Amino acid sequence: MYDFKTLKTKIAETEEWLKKELMTIQTGRATPAILDGVLVDSYGTKVHVNQVANITTEDARTLRIVPWDKDSIRAIETAIRDADMGLGVSVDDQGVQVGFPELTTETREKFVKLVRDKVEDAKIALRNVRDEVWSDIQRKEKAGDIGEDDKFRFKDKMEKIVKEGNETLGGLAERKEKEILG
Repeated sequence: MYDFKTLKTKIAETEEWLKKELMTIQTGRATPAILDGVLVDSYGTKVHVNQVANITTEDARTLRIVPWDKDSIRAIETAIRDADMGLGVSVDDQGVQVGFPELTTETREKFVKLVRDKVEDAKIALRNVRDEVWSDIQRKEKAGDIGEDDKFRFKDKMEKIVKEGNETLGGLAERKEKEILG
């Protein structure tokens, strides 16, 4: 029997990567996950915003960032502006307020294209993993570890696992596109 555990693990890792990437794409609604990729300069090191502040949702279009150290307010503001995510940033005595503008049709189309590019990257990763597993199965058959019938049975099972992974990736993309366009 061929062990597909590595294939399944790599597919799961690819799905997790895509989920994280899709969370950073703006949908016009306030979500703290959009700031996951923003790094703040804190005492000489770069750290994620959520490691120096509490992030809460004030309303559908506004996030509130309250730093634990009030001296880092300007650093947080600068980091979000430098990330160039099209977000409105303002500072008050409490911390930083991040506004999410209404998405234009052009912006929505740009974000949908970005989603499709990320999904294509994930699908390429799955194809590469599939190719590695298929090469391994062929090597085992040539070495005499498995028979020809087993080789094709394993290939069919591998293709089924990869197809399920691709369907999951497609579902993630479809939901994100609906979020962006809706």
